Amino acid sequence: MPKASEAPQQLILDELQQEPALVAFDAEAAALLNSTGLVSVQPDMRGGWQVLPAGRVGAVQVGDLLVEVRPKAKVGLDRLLFLLGYARNPGFRPDDVAGAEDKDLFSALAESLARQGERALARGALSGYVHVEEALRTVRGRIRVGDQMTRRPGMLLPLEVSFDEFTIDIPENRVLRAALRRMLQLPRLSPVLRRRLAHLGAKLDGVTLLRAGAPLPTWDESRANAHYGPALRLAEIILRNMSAEAGLGRQQVASFVVNMAMVFEDFVAAALREALSGVPGRTEGQYECFLDEPDGTRQSRVRMFADVVHVVDGKPAAVFDAKYKASSWSGYPNADQYQMLAYCTALSVPRAWLVYADAGQVRVRKVENASVEIVEFPLDLSRTPKELLAAIKYLACRAVHG
Repeated sequence: MPKASEAPQQLILDELQQEPALVAFDAEAAALLNSTGLVSVQPDMRGGWQVLPAGRVGAVQVGDLLVEVRPKAKVGLDRLLFLLGYARNPGFRPDDVAGAEDKDLFSALAESLARQGERALARGALSGYVHVEEALRTVRGRIRVGDQMTRRPGMLLPLEVSFDEFTIDIPENRVLRAALRRMLQLPRLSPVLRRRLAHLGAKLDGVTLLRAGAPLPTWDESRANAHYGPALRLAEIILRNMSAEAGLGRQQVASFVVNMAMVFEDFVAAALREALSGVPGRTEGQYECFLDEPDGTRQSRVRMFADVVHVVDGKPAAVFDAKYKASSWSGYPNADQYQMLAYCTALSVPRAWLVYADAGQVRVRKVENASVEIVEFPLDLSRTPKELLAAIKYLACRAVHG
């Protein structure tokens, strides 16, 4: 085990690392790091703290200490952001994260947001019509007679009116401004990058600030806001996954933490849904099924949820399950294959597709004494987004057409 060192400026861990790093920092920093869920921090009897990945990837900054846990297979930030973005919106494109260089995660995120924000606001802030309902002393737009009678019976003024206003205070600008403000809360941004982000924020003065914890405004992509698209998709990732706030005591805490197993499963489900959209049937995620038949009692049945099932004419035709880590890594060898056999039996399908986040060759396992095949399909996350989507399309084609 390495010797404990004074609080480092940056500690980089691999997601699959099993040997703890021995680091010296105060108990307050240890508690804050533990609370983020990115790493597990335990005291070492020789002094200092043992730091190990806790099953997630990302970065946490506590005061002057930056801790990063990087994904397996050398998946860079640009690939991580692509997986995150595509899982929520299949319109997410690789160039949406252009500029996400492999320096520290927070600086790379800030640089990416600055670049995309500068492109989006190069022609000034986007404007649009917003529906407004207000109480005014003059008539504007339409008088809401029902609200007037309910809220102000017998009163002539103020008037309850509704109208459409052309303004920069639209959902797109609210999302972008919120992401810029969140990023400016990071304590260790370079002065140049901070000025770039602040300059972009100044262009959005007058746009409503989002309340902490409030749902993000929805926006629909159109020809009018197409140039905003990359910046908005990145901004939504930042707002959903990153926090920056004052922690316990005097420390400033920033975190960007994601569960790669969930990211991978969501990406595979979204990509399969897109790849299968042109064939007959429908594709459902988290498809509910039961391993056992009803037995006439009130006891519960064995319920299962398959990651993705393609249904044709009301019957399951193909079943897929995404696994970021092989079951052998968790101490339960072959558990994934048992699970897929259960899906095939319960859904009455002859073949199941087990999608692993790994490199390698496709392997077909024929189950003894059963007409069932389990196909292990590796998906190498170090490949380009275009290659990843092509691999999923190939998987979908093989599953449907054989």
